[in-house]
Amino acid sequence: MTEIKQSRPYDGYFGPDTYQINYGDSVFKRAHHIMGQKLALAWRNRADALPLENAEQALVLASLIEKETANAQEKPKIAGVFIRRLQKSMRLQTDPSVVYALGEHYQTPLKKQDLKFKSPDNTYRNKGLPPGPISSVGADSLYAAMHPHMSDALYFVVKKDGTHAFANTYQQYKDNINKYLKNQ
Repeated sequence: MTEIKQSRPYDGYFGPDTYQINYGDSVFKRAHHIMGQKLALAWRNRADALPLENAEQALVLASLIEKETANAQEKPKIAGVFIRRLQKSMRLQTDPSVVYALGEHYQTPLKKQDLKFKSPDNTYRNKGLPPGPISSVGADSLYAAMHPHMSDALYFVVKKDGTHAFANTYQQYKDNINKYLKNQ
């Protein structure tokens, strides 16, 4: 079993699941232990050539995927965009990282000024992954982080139905913003 070490908030370090607990057991210890096992197994079976140094980074990536979409079919595509952006030293620029960074100061909708919020978790300001997970992760997100869909997409925009429009170029991305976000 891989022991997960962390000094930040515990986001991401517990496996979301249903547990049968016996008297005297700790649901937190069990959930933490199981997350460590799932993470270790996923890391051992990951795709080749990921720009991730360790399983902890994969967990952080999975947490970004988890918060970006609930659509299981899109998670590998989102992971692929993040992986390509990491490979190109681009900022990930994912809104959930800003929402997490803002914490109790977050108010919907996310505003342009929020993207400038100074925090190591804000992927609009900082290149690379945040220092730790921003949420717990499900199996689909963990798998997607280890097995991203490979394409040329570098951008995505959420559509009204909750799915995403992917784009290979910045111009396609801007076109998708006009198409899917301007009339919301």
